[in-house]
Amino acid sequence: MSHLDGKTVLITGASRGIGESAARAFAAEGARVALLARSTDAIADLAGDIGDRALAIPCDVARWSEMARAVDATVGTFGSLDVVVNNAGVIEPIAQLSDTDPDAWSTAVDVNLKGVYHGIRAALPQMLSQGSGTVITISSGAASRALPGWSAYCASKAGAKMLTEALHAENGEFLRVMGLSPGTVATQMQREIKQSGVGPVAELDWSDHIPPEWVARTLVWMCGPEADDLRGTELSLRDEGLRARIGLA
Repeated sequence: MSHLDGKTVLITGASRGIGESAARAFAAEGARVALLARSTDAIADLAGDIGDRALAIPCDVARWSEMARAVDATVGTFGSLDVVVNNAGVIEPIAQLSDTDPDAWSTAVDVNLKGVYHGIRAALPQMLSQGSGTVITISSGAASRALPGWSAYCASKAGAKMLTEALHAENGEFLRVMGLSPGTVATQMQREIKQSGVGPVAELDWSDHIPPEWVARTLVWMCGPEADDLRGTELSLRDEGLRARIGLA
């Protein structure tokens, strides 16, 4: 029996890429999965593929009321909330600061930073009442290193990284809190970066990116006892030692 059998996992940005792969991986381990995204049809199709253990919840993580209702629906349907994967994120606007659109810049902060806050804040009462839970934030190397044209992404991801560390500082005694910086992943976001032509990441070939299934396997692994020594840290899939521990090629 898997350590995730019967557990409830909520995943934001579940309609594609890392989120979709994670949903399938957690469900394969026996978990019940709540699939959150703005793409209603995509998460409905994914829930149909997974079956009775999946719940599709249309949700814009940038809106607190929608995130709070999504957590209520998850607990109301499955009876618990054991894992939250804060995965939803946007890369746009990719532009020099002098050329950025203020509304688009603010939207990136709303999704990448406030969306993580909303996920944490909505889940905390349930997890604290249970006395347990795991919160994982999908981070990025951009949280620690500024890249030209990526001011909105870098700033919002840096904020989300610090927010995750604050959660561990406050609740690490009861909750498992970690970040995961996967590196470049073969998802739609990389297509958007490539199309922009801005910065060194845009110069990478598709074959340079790791598959989202690697990230999904890592997320499942992070929820198990093998990762207990990494609580309160940010893991990087660029680390060959970590890849070896997980069993990734």
